[in-house]
Amino acid sequence: MTSAVISIRIDEKLKKELEELGIDYPNLVRSYLEEVVRKEKMRRELKEADRIREELLKSHGYYSSSAELVREDRDNDDYY
Repeated sequence: MTSAVISIRIDEKLKKELEELGIDYPNLVRSYLEEVVRKEKMRRELKEADRIREELLKSHGYYSSSAELVREDRDNDDYY
């Protein structure tokens, strides 16, 4: 995996405090950004699922609830 550098400016006092406290801020920032990306992907996927369900509602007059879809998926997993 290739990597890229992201630079941010923070107050010198804050950087000194982070270092004095032994806080591994590069890993902390990396973990935070990974979590932000994960949540944003999830938010977009849910938005797309809502859009699809709205289309089903318009075209068929109904749509299955999420619980029904999960239940159906679990029942189909028994096949494998």
